[in-house]
Amino acid sequence: MASVLKIKLVKSMIGRPEKHRRVLRAMGLTKINKAVELGDTPATRGMIRKVSHLVNVEERVDETA
Repeated sequence: MASVLKIKLVKSMIGRPEKHRRVLRAMGLTKINKAVELGDTPATRGMIRKVSHLVNVEERVDETA
């Protein structure tokens, strides 16, 4: 079973460094309260670590995989 992370943007990108904005856009987060589901990979974990103060993360197990 593969692990999936549900990531939700809870704080605005306004006033944040461009690096943080690029990371959020790469994850597919463009508006507050938007949520995406991404696979639990080292790359995804690194992106979350960069912007952890702007997002909420829930971990769940994907039974379909």
